[in-house]
Amino acid sequence: MVNAIKGLLVTCDVPMAQFITNLNASKPSSEKFIIQVLDSTHMFVQPNAADQIRYQIAEFRNKITYEKPA
Repeated sequence: MVNAIKGLLVTCDVPMAQFITNLNASKPSSEKFIIQVLDSTHMFVQPNAADQIRYQIAEFRNKITYEKPA
């Protein structure tokens, strides 16, 4: 018998993979979205987590981006 799980393959660099893994670890167990970490740059996540991951990455990038004052 085969068990199939619907999900998304996330491909990113190592620091972003660590960010996503830490984001997943900060969630309660009922809200964790990583199904399987495949290697240091690939992971399989639940399909409904894509928008949440994109939003959290955008927020993180906005925090660490420097804009020269006018």
